[in-house]
Amino acid sequence: MVACLLDTAVIVDVLRKYTPALDWLKGQPEPGITSVIWMEIIEGAWDRRAQEEAVKVLRDFELVPIVQQDFDWSVQQLLKYQLSHQIGMADALIAAVSLRLNLPLYTPNLKHYSPMLGNLATKPY
Repeated sequence: MVACLLDTAVIVDVLRKYTPALDWLKGQPEPGITSVIWMEIIEGAWDRRAQEEAVKVLRDFELVPIVQQDFDWSVQQLLKYQLSHQIGMADALIAAVSLRLNLPLYTPNLKHYSPMLGNLATKPY
């Protein structure tokens, strides 16, 4: 069962083999990702080799689905915070899953997530 969610930036750091991210991740029990993160990472792959490496890393995390309730909440957050905090669609959907499951979302991007999640948004390293 998923104990926390990881933001896209954390997965990018893992793919880049950023030592603080790799060390931090070793101590995390059951981290999960949303389908939005899965797609963002695949979309960012610049060639076939990078895409294959991304898929290999992504498979290490439990995939947490987005449900209609997440979509509905994220639309409200987008209307509330998009102009003032530059929150995007993906951020709102990722935050929605964190809130619905009451799971911490580990992200270096507290500016976008804290308005929506408060203390559930946590800087990982």
